[in-house]
Amino acid sequence: MMRLSKISNAFALASICLGLAACVPLEQQGYATSGSTTQQQTVRYEDLVYDTSIRSVQCYRGTGGPEAVLEPAVVSIGQEQPILLEFDRLNAGPQRLVAKLVHCNADWTPSGLNDAQFLNDFNEFFITDVQNSINTRVPYVHYRFRVPRVKISGNYVLQVSEEGGNLLLTRRILVYQNLVAVAAKLGAPTGPEGRAARQPVEFNVFYKDYALVNPAQEVKAMMRQNHRWDNAKVYPKPAFVRDDQRRLEYVFFEAKDHFLGLSEFRSFDSRSIRFKGLGIEQINLEAVPVHIKLQQERSRAGLAYSQDPDADGKMLYGNREYGNSVVNADYTWVDFELKTGEEQGEVYIQGGMTDWLLNDESRMRYDQEQQAYKGRLLLKQGYYNYYYALRPAKGQAADASYFEGSHFATGNTYDILIYYRPPGSRADLLIGYEEILFNNR
Repeated sequence: MMRLSKISNAFALASICLGLAACVPLEQQGYATSGSTTQQQTVRYEDLVYDTSIRSVQCYRGTGGPEAVLEPAVVSIGQEQPILLEFDRLNAGPQRLVAKLVHCNADWTPSGLNDAQFLNDFNEFFITDVQNSINTRVPYVHYRFRVPRVKISGNYVLQVSEEGGNLLLTRRILVYQNLVAVAAKLGAPTGPEGRAARQPVEFNVFYKDYALVNPAQEVKAMMRQNHRWDNAKVYPKPAFVRDDQRRLEYVFFEAKDHFLGLSEFRSFDSRSIRFKGLGIEQINLEAVPVHIKLQQERSRAGLAYSQDPDADGKMLYGNREYGNSVVNADYTWVDFELKTGEEQGEVYIQGGMTDWLLNDESRMRYDQEQQAYKGRLLLKQGYYNYYYALRPAKGQAADASYFEGSHFATGNTYDILIYYRPPGSRADLLIGYEEILFNNR
């Protein structure tokens, strides 16, 4: 489960820090939306938006209540709680959109299963829960979809397209069946650097009641931090196989095998555009869309750990003036500024709001005169978490610790995924799942 107490504290803090113009379509302001694509219409089996008119995508386990959107898109095979998908489409009237599911292997390539092997229904679902925005300067249509039940565990990719084929978005979903037991624990720190900055998590897989054939080769494990896919760690085989105990041991001996703890996320709150919320320096109500400038920020590397409440990099949409965040929350330009002195390399805004992608939209530009990196995103009103990350050169991974620092004491959520392909099967099944809260408060 998410750290609900920590998240509630974050929203409480944001709450303390707290006559619209006519709607003007964004394309009239030089911003392309409906119909423009970010890439070719080739399906990629990951969290991705293919059309720039699609915004504010959230895929989550529907546990009820406003904080449910912060839950991961992970459910048990019984599916007592549904997976829900919500998103907006800017500057377009209601259209018939179609969703479908694709079963994938552990490496997110399509499995060899046909639709009838994992679904009871025809694999084409029209999205019928559709609402127009109300009293917003940027018009949009809000879509909501309940993902249908499936028959087997594993990785699934949910695809949404226009009727007729134009692909709009894809989202990853996990359906697990606890055929094995996963027990996670705090591991041993590795070296001085690992002790201060990394969070060692180790785990065992017990298969007493489920026969695994050749587990050293056929079982694959994965661990995520805060439900992110961009930096997930993959373990193709266990460190030890204890046949006599029917147990697989995953222990790690190098610092690189443990996640950096990083810091609590930076936050801002734009749920009110009449009062400056958490992290906001200036609001320009005359601009259309409304223009929000965040407070100038600096690197936190080398600073002492600060126990700030956060939502593990995710976001919650809302409108404090009108209340109905689904259709009353407006879109605003949000300006980010990171003071660095000299130019460092490529700097990106990372978080759920950018799908953790390193692309042109999330990249900041260096202002030589101000000696700062600046970025701008079109975002729905809400409470947001984010990091700044440095990519020293093309092709290299982005390093959030460069600007954020890293601490053992940071509160993070880890989940462990256990995959297995039974003999004679054509697909990897998700046979075990466990979540561990690190430094839960």
